[in-house]
Amino acid sequence: MTRSEEEAREIVEELRNQGSERNLAGMARFGINTDRAVGMSIPPLRAMGKLLGRNHDRALALWDTGWHEARLLAVFTDEVKKVTPAQMESWSADFNSWDITDQCCSNLFIRTPFAMEKVHAWAGREEEFVRRAAFAMIASLAVHSRSMADDDFRALFPLIAASADDERNFVKKAVNWSLRQIGKRNLALHRDAVAFAEELAEGASRASRWIASDALRELQKAETIDRIRAKETRRKPAVSSRRTPPR
Repeated sequence: MTRSEEEAREIVEELRNQGSERNLAGMARFGINTDRAVGMSIPPLRAMGKLLGRNHDRALALWDTGWHEARLLAVFTDEVKKVTPAQMESWSADFNSWDITDQCCSNLFIRTPFAMEKVHAWAGREEEFVRRAAFAMIASLAVHSRSMADDDFRALFPLIAASADDERNFVKKAVNWSLRQIGKRNLALHRDAVAFAEELAEGASRASRWIASDALRELQKAETIDRIRAKETRRKPAVSSRRTPPR
C-alpha cells in the first residue's frame, strides 16, 4: 500500500467518524445518492480540504475508495495542473449523483485546458451524469471563465438544442442551468439566450418546453436584467476626469 493510499484510508475513517444519519437523510431528500456516503455536508468537507492541502496522488487514492465524501475531498484537493483527459474520463464514468458531478465540474474540471473538449464529447453521451457533466461545465464556465468570448458560448446553443429533448430530470435541469447562466453572462448573450429560448419553447417535447419556459422566467425578470447591467457597469474601465495638459 502506498503512502497516498494509507492517507486515504485514514481520511475515510475520519469522515466516517464525523458523518451522521441525520445528514444522510437530508442528502437523500435532495436526491443525492447515499449508497456509499457517511453523511457530511459540503462546508466541513471544504474546511477539511483546506487543512489537507493539495496532493494529486492522494486525490486519486481518495477517489478510488468509492466513498462519496472522499470523492468530494478528492475534487477539493486535487492539483489542477496534473489532471489529465484520461483521469477526467475515468472519474466521469464513476459519476452517480448530481452533486458529485456538479462539484467535480465546477471546482476542478473547468479549470483544466481540456474543459471544452470534454463539453463537446460528453454532451452527446448517453450516460445520464456524464451528459449532465457537459452542461454543468457550460454553466460554470459561463460564470467563471475570463477567456471565453461571447461567440464561444453562442456556439454551444446547438449542443443545448440537441439535448433539450432529454426527459431525464438530472439532464434536463443541467441543460436549463447552462442556458440560464449563458444568458446572465452579459447583455449581448442575454439577448441571444432569450431569442434561443423562445425558439426552443416551440419544441415538440415537454422537456424542451420546460427548459425554455423556466429559462425565460428567470432571464426576463427585471432584477435579473438589472444585475447583468450592474455587472457590466462594474467591468467598464474608469474614465479619468483629469484633463490632458497641452503639449
